[in-house]
Amino acid sequence: MLEPASSQNSLASRLASLPKPKLQSLLGQLSPEETELALYCWELWRRPSQAIPVGAWIVWLILAGRGFGKTRTGAETVREWAKSFNYVNLIGATADDARDIMIEGESGILAVCPNDERPIYKSSSRSLLWPNGSKSLIFTADEPERLRGKQHQKLWADELAAWRYAESWDQAMFGLRLGKNPQAVVTTTPRPNALVKALIADKTTHVTRGSTYDNQANLAPNFFSKIIAKYEGTRLGRQELNAEILDDNPGALWNHALIEAARVKDYPDIVRVVIAVDPAVSSNPDSDDVGIGVAGLGADGDVYVLADATVPDALVPVATPNEWGKRVVDTFDKWQADLIVAEVNQGGDLVASNVRAQRPYVPFKKIHAKRSKALRAEPVAALYEQGKVHHVGILPKLEDEMCEWNPQDPSAPSPNRVDWLVYAITELLPDVAIEQGKSRVGTANCIQSYTSPADFG
Repeated sequence: MLEPASSQNSLASRLASLPKPKLQSLLGQLSPEETELALYCWELWRRPSQAIPVGAWIVWLILAGRGFGKTRTGAETVREWAKSFNYVNLIGATADDARDIMIEGESGILAVCPNDERPIYKSSSRSLLWPNGSKSLIFTADEPERLRGKQHQKLWADELAAWRYAESWDQAMFGLRLGKNPQAVVTTTPRPNALVKALIADKTTHVTRGSTYDNQANLAPNFFSKIIAKYEGTRLGRQELNAEILDDNPGALWNHALIEAARVKDYPDIVRVVIAVDPAVSSNPDSDDVGIGVAGLGADGDVYVLADATVPDALVPVATPNEWGKRVVDTFDKWQADLIVAEVNQGGDLVASNVRAQRPYVPFKKIHAKRSKALRAEPVAALYEQGKVHHVGILPKLEDEMCEWNPQDPSAPSPNRVDWLVYAITELLPDVAIEQGKSRVGTANCIQSYTSPADFG
């Protein structure tokens, strides 16, 4: 552990030991300059579980629920390390996450540093330049090859359980070799994947667990009530709120082992790409997610699930019709897709009109679902069992939903990501999916119809 080096930190330790009312009264007597100094003194505000642990460890693994303060803890740890070490590097799940959460976020590095400590963010060179000469290189777990050969004294890895490629962690660990005591702090919501389980079992890992409830006093009431209303009392809530690592739901159609067995990093030539959409019928913070995803038919005849673009997400906190319509078209362009398929039962022509607002015409196909979600999903789950469907990298939120959703549980939340997955795979392998469906439910699962170009004009 980096011991406090200044009288300011020693004073902070004494202040932090005061009862909260007395501390607040004392802070109220400070000058504006002293108040600002106190606001940036992490020792005053952190909980014991957020302090850099003592002892011999290589990885500090913080497994915590939403709102615990994982990002703040990671940012403050980097800030502390940068005072004493030359290379304190960062790895985000994606490039956007590294920038928008770890660096520029409300609890990110730039926000937690006072002016005299704040680094200069060089987005063009993917680096932070600290006032004392230290440097932080910024990486994304989506590009494991960029980590090959890079070296680190200290490292912050965020949302490790959501990384698409486990190879990125392997390359990061190969590079954690500078100095006498190279270490990494990992901040993540837990998921039952092999990488997280292996880290927990490693004797050189210091594990800190925490829940959303630990930080309730610092969370906005609306945020807290929304998260609690969505997750409390559910299996997924045990993961998202209490940070438990759960075994598979026995009532789910999929399990993690099934998905893992067919996972790939590379894939063959893709002969057809589909964007699938499961719309929400309202646009407010309590609305269902708008399921948006990408799947392709390989030259080998198998389906490859390529991306999950569901909103809301970190970039689109509330998915208005304009925002999610734009996401659909942007995703269509990014993947050079051949077709958009969407359910119209609940939203009528909502998807078509939202897409039309972004672009007058794209190839579009309506899906009129005639059977329950469970009956539509069962033949697709059978394709997974046959090894006909492969996930390209890790798609954590989609896989969580697949392995948590129990179709026999009437209280289970609507599986928005599972819905787009089912639509996409059924479109790409219609004959196989329908035959599977006949063997299970006696009939095809839905009626499909193409819109005409005139519908967009």
